[in-house]
Amino acid sequence: MSRYSLDAALRPPSPRRGWVWWLPLIAVAVDVLVEAVVRGQEPVSFILIAVPPLAAATRGPRGTALSTVVCLGLQMWMAARRPGHFAEEHHVAVYVGTILIGIASVALSRQRELTRRHLIRAHSAAEAMQRTLLRPVPRRLGPVRAAGFYEAGVGGTLVGGDLYDVCETPFGVRAIIGDVRGKGLGAVQTVAAVLGSFRVSAHEWRSLSGLAERLELSIARNGPAGEDGDPELFVTALVLEFPPGGGEVRIVDRGHPAPLVVGARETRRLVTEPGLPLGLGTLAVGGAATTVHPLAPGEVLLMHTDGVSEARDADGVFYPVLRRLGERFRGECAPDPEAVVAFVRSDSERWSASTGDTDNDDRAVLALRPDPAQAPPATEKRSHRTASAHPPDHLR
Repeated sequence: MSRYSLDAALRPPSPRRGWVWWLPLIAVAVDVLVEAVVRGQEPVSFILIAVPPLAAATRGPRGTALSTVVCLGLQMWMAARRPGHFAEEHHVAVYVGTILIGIASVALSRQRELTRRHLIRAHSAAEAMQRTLLRPVPRRLGPVRAAGFYEAGVGGTLVGGDLYDVCETPFGVRAIIGDVRGKGLGAVQTVAAVLGSFRVSAHEWRSLSGLAERLELSIARNGPAGEDGDPELFVTALVLEFPPGGGEVRIVDRGHPAPLVVGARETRRLVTEPGLPLGLGTLAVGGAATTVHPLAPGEVLLMHTDGVSEARDADGVFYPVLRRLGERFRGECAPDPEAVVAFVRSDSERWSASTGDTDNDDRAVLALRPDPAQAPPATEKRSHRTASAHPPDHLR
């Protein structure tokens, strides 16, 4: 988040105020109205002692201090209307109590403001980390249109254990989607290790299975397993490639749910050859197989994590992502990836809304549609590449 955005976030809330903001004013108005009705015959000014704490819940230190002064003045004015009551000991005790409560309320208001600023800065740092780890999916990469979304399962957090990325390489457009076992800091560290390795290695390794092995090596070197002693750390993942010629997709499945193909005639799940998840590859003999699938023009390839497919309704039924997509996009030629992603996001939320479960799994969805006819001309591509864009001969 930029400095300008952070300063804007730290400013007081906008003029649109909820009912809690009006409580101190309502309390004062009610007290003054009752005083006008009873005409000093009853000591109604005692009610005002509750106004400073109410003000501290929604106002800053200055506003809380001002409310304390106003209440103290009203208490003295109301007591003076009753002969002999201004300096009476009970009223003096109310004055002192209002002052002490007002001082405590100002301190509470100041602490609330400091806490709010701290939370905003922490949220800004988390947002910056999310944008670094999970970059926004561009609408187009070469001949491929793309869309995606990510949502952490734990409320109030921005980064969890799901991951995805898409990049354009000399070997075509490549993508990854994955799900780290577990949650917390260890999962975030593993996400960073996998995505960091993918963004470099995807430009260097011609072999898709070799790229997956490279990601596994990155987990072994940079993951938190050695630090927290977790022997079961692994990442289920799909690594995909749309070759420059188009018309097909190549997939390495490392224990992740297979992709779906959304088309006008049908919605189907591709058949892959699942291997062991990343992080457990040393337990298998040989590398993971690469499967090749033809794609008809206009078909959308959709990948998701289990936070989508395992969302439950009130009866405990899993979200039928394949059936729901088929019902929604049947007969629609060349569905837009953004529309597909938006539908899965909203429809799965409605499916599980009745459960009231606030601690769901992370959700990530990535939709890709080869569209070579509308790809930008080669002359419009960037004229410079990073050094890793041209792999060494031994990696070709």
